[in-house]
Amino acid sequence: QVQLVESGGGLVQEGGSLRLSCEASGQSSTIEVMAWFRQAPGKDREFVSGIRKTGTGRYYSDSVKGRFTTSIDYARGMLYLQMANLIPEDTAVYYCAASPRYAVSWSSRGAYDYWGQGTQVTVSS
Repeated sequence: QVQLVESGGGLVQEGGSLRLSCEASGQSSTIEVMAWFRQAPGKDREFVSGIRKTGTGRYYSDSVKGRFTTSIDYARGMLYLQMANLIPEDTAVYYCAASPRYAVSWSSRGAYDYWGQGTQVTVSS
């Protein structure tokens, strides 16, 4: 089993920045890919970004491309999401996810076996 714990959420003004962190523990050596998803009130959980454990193969949704950057420190079991130029539409609970499989459909929730509890990000206008 793998445990994921997110941190770094909070309230920020439009145009501001936040950095989210996700710490993996347990059998984290089995992880091949990690990702960020988010869920806004009344909406489905959506893919934000994904990355392979080697730090290569980064993927982003169109809505965050150019504003968000995901990175990984696999040796320390840490995943990060640097968010810049935040807009109110970025308001959501952000979740960290992980999969033991190398080949995944990045944006599919079913591709990930492990999930964190989420951290709230609120962007005020």
